[in-house]
Amino acid sequence: MTSQANTDRVFIFDTTLRDGEQSPGATMTLEEKLQVAEILDTMGVDIIEAGFPIASNGDFEAVATVAKRAKNAVICGLARAISADIDRAGEAVRFARRGRIHTFVSTSPIHLAHQMKKTEDEVLEIVTKTVTQARNLIDDVEWSGMDATRTPIEFLARCTEAAIKAGATTINIPDTVGYSTPEDYYQLIHDLIAMVPNSDKAIFSTHCHNDLGMAVANSLAGVRAGARQVECTINGIGERAGNAALEEVVMALRTRADAMPYHTEIETTHLSRASRVVSAAANFPVQYNKAIVGKNAFAHESGIHQDGMLKNASTYEIMTPESVGIKSTSLVMGKHSGRHAFKEKLKDLGYELADNQFQEAFQRFKDLADRKKHVYDDDIVALVDDEMGSGADRIKLVDMSVTSKTGGVHRCELKVAVDGAPVEVSFDGTGSVDAIFNAIKAAVKADPHLVLYAVDGVTGGTDAQANAHVRLEMNGRIASGNATEPDTLVASARAYLNAYNRLLVERGAPAQGALAG
Repeated sequence: MTSQANTDRVFIFDTTLRDGEQSPGATMTLEEKLQVAEILDTMGVDIIEAGFPIASNGDFEAVATVAKRAKNAVICGLARAISADIDRAGEAVRFARRGRIHTFVSTSPIHLAHQMKKTEDEVLEIVTKTVTQARNLIDDVEWSGMDATRTPIEFLARCTEAAIKAGATTINIPDTVGYSTPEDYYQLIHDLIAMVPNSDKAIFSTHCHNDLGMAVANSLAGVRAGARQVECTINGIGERAGNAALEEVVMALRTRADAMPYHTEIETTHLSRASRVVSAAANFPVQYNKAIVGKNAFAHESGIHQDGMLKNASTYEIMTPESVGIKSTSLVMGKHSGRHAFKEKLKDLGYELADNQFQEAFQRFKDLADRKKHVYDDDIVALVDDEMGSGADRIKLVDMSVTSKTGGVHRCELKVAVDGAPVEVSFDGTGSVDAIFNAIKAAVKADPHLVLYAVDGVTGGTDAQANAHVRLEMNGRIASGNATEPDTLVASARAYLNAYNRLLVERGAPAQGALAG
């Protein structure tokens, strides 16, 4: 391997925006992709796979826009082993300070027989032709053998040698279906590097899926065997059971440097924030007991554990919550807390608000504390994120009353302010939320298509705040809105208005009737 690859540095290749977005239901808007890309770039991700440019005009635009805006990371576009795909990927990443084309072809017997319908010799010709084409467009080319872990190693070695000879600088060995075990994957990477005569000309990479729950373990085994790039996603999102989780790979290497003497350049204090951003963008809640970034990852309820933590935190925590951007104290704020304490708490959580934003956030915090027994850090984060996102809204909820009756009428009496002017409407619906959304559409005189509506609790308990997520589409434009309130119906209304306001920002149109088609 090259001198660069022989070091203990492991490059982090994040594919949240490509493989992660291929999770059913995880499609993100351009605005959401840019937000995710920004935090990945800021936290030190080495390579961001921003999308699959040939897939759609939207995917091409996302990759090109991320490429233009990225300050540090290499921006990568995926391409099948098809000439048009490679050209399109090259066109998208040419805007980047540093770009990469990632091309792949199936190599396993089952794929060749049933999907590719090609012989091994034909595949070898495709590898040489397409990698050469990509290398003629850009210096940084990655090649992947899809379903590599179910490919005979002799043929995989021939493909790898051909790819490197044609100009590939990174060789990715995907466990596409999550079939491998750590022992298998270690041996495959180790033997492949030894067998390929020109393996020293490329960096080897892992890309492990989690179908059997071993994606992170397999990735780390690959690193021990000589791979120096790990492909992963925030929160482990991805097709089927997902990918290796970036935060788990990074913190495993950092925490167990004694067993795995390798390092990354990731600023780990951004991990928690990145997790929240991706969870909101993809509308995929993070399980409470998720390693590193789950709500319970640094929570202790057992009396024995609490006793140990009070005496010495290392008794039950192998890493500090601060190291991943999580504060150890979860219950510190209540209805008796003053402005100074609230401002200090916001600083601890990483927020600096303008005076008007702070006053609005403080008032909402006091209202919440009056209704809710326990106010957790997660509650405050949701409240402030919501306040910061809605500060410039041109249409704001003033008052709302909803009447529901089993088997009867559901009616919403709504008052909103449109650019400061009051508008009052009432409307019926098949349910409470339907009545609310109908009333809003009547107030703004527009009828955007509801792409997605979801609600989840910020914390546990019947007094938990509701986090509502709405995605609207009209005339080819899509925008997402979020809102957090103790009342689910109020949260739903404010999330809908937040999404509509974002459509107004994108379009720059009058507030009422702006999207009427």
